[in-house]
Amino acid sequence: MTEGGYAALNAAAIGQTADSIAAAQSASGQIPWFPGGLTDPWDHIEAAMGLDVAGRHDEARAAYEWLRRTQNPDGSWYRAYRGDVVVDAVRESNFAAYLAVGLLHHFRLTRNDQFADRMWPTLEAGLTFVLDLQTAGGEILWARGPDGTAAREALLTGCSSMYHSLRCALALAQHRGEQQPDWELSAYKVGHVLGAHPERFSPRERYSMDWYYPILGGALRGSAADERLGAGWDQFVVPGLGVRCVSDRPWVTGAETCELVLALCALGEHGRAAELFASIQHLRDDDGSYWTGYVYPDDARWPEERTTWTAGAVLLAAAALTGEPDVFGAAELPAGPDEVIVACDEDTCAAQHS
Repeated sequence: MTEGGYAALNAAAIGQTADSIAAAQSASGQIPWFPGGLTDPWDHIEAAMGLDVAGRHDEARAAYEWLRRTQNPDGSWYRAYRGDVVVDAVRESNFAAYLAVGLLHHFRLTRNDQFADRMWPTLEAGLTFVLDLQTAGGEILWARGPDGTAAREALLTGCSSMYHSLRCALALAQHRGEQQPDWELSAYKVGHVLGAHPERFSPRERYSMDWYYPILGGALRGSAADERLGAGWDQFVVPGLGVRCVSDRPWVTGAETCELVLALCALGEHGRAAELFASIQHLRDDDGSYWTGYVYPDDARWPEERTTWTAGAVLLAAAALTGEPDVFGAAELPAGPDEVIVACDEDTCAAQHS
């Protein structure tokens, strides 16, 4: 199918991929990586968004209901579950924030105010956990350990995603007619540090996500985004195969490729996005599911897993190419984020970041 001149999956292919996600979903609404595998809240939401793309709204709502029921009293979720068993008791800030992206996406597709109202306390609690981990300088620490101790580092990818999540939460709040000044201030602060102080984040430049996530999350636009894309393109993009997960390994992955597709669509670069999307279809299985990655010197799919979150990322990229509801470029802050991000008074920043 082509719409607007851009290649995408046809309706049958989209439905088949959504079926592969739904087949892994448990009766509780939980979506593991694959049947019998682990579940983490972030990838669970990515898979739920894929279900919504294909019109599987009941299954998507069940996924969000699972999050509502399993949320910890402090607003967090654990890092990994296997069924009802907690496998990793670390609580990541990014996982608690990402619900806002899923809920905005679901609302824009369904216009279901009743469900948004039902999930609103869950979202508020999640963002309370997130904001409690934000430093005076703006970056958000990545997690709390099982004993409640806050991590000592912030991650560029995670903070870029949380900037996006906060913008989506503010869009939902605006629809509800609510003022959320704490969320707005938090978003401005994390947006500023993403644009002006990359040294505040743990060095992870070998990961492609650290390359494109400031663009995907909306912290970089215009010439800054173009410059960042150009600087990393040859390092991470393998023509005809997709995007490397890490720069020093010959391994392309479906999710990273499709997230870069989303970032390109947010910049209006649909032609380049469509070419990249086509390049990753070698990971598609006959049943519509997607293998996680491919080691190209060995002509081998690795790991030998077809993951629901990869399928979800594929469906989101397909939707972006055909103009479906845009939560990756349209949830703007109420006023002037670009000026806040790029402006940096030296004395003020020196005090904040010392």
